[in-house]
Amino acid sequence: MSETQEARLKRMAMRSWRRGMKEMDLILGPYADAHLAAMSDERLVIFDKLLEENDQDLLPWVLGQHPAPAYLADLIAEIGGFAKARLGGQ
Repeated sequence: MSETQEARLKRMAMRSWRRGMKEMDLILGPYADAHLAAMSDERLVIFDKLLEENDQDLLPWVLGQHPAPAYLADLIAEIGGFAKARLGGQ
């Protein structure tokens, strides 16, 4: 049985807020709340793959300390920009 769109978005939002590393909860959770519902199917597939990554890898990518894999680079840059704007950063 395939996942409904509603269930998919709910699962992805929950995984965004319950990462295991509080910093990533506070970065991905608000981003997911603001953007998931409007994402294209293609973007949702990429975001779902991002959610499979380890927080220890994700955080340095989002903070710009290490380059993200090419397939995630645009999304990581968008998430980083969203987090900086939300937290009042430059």
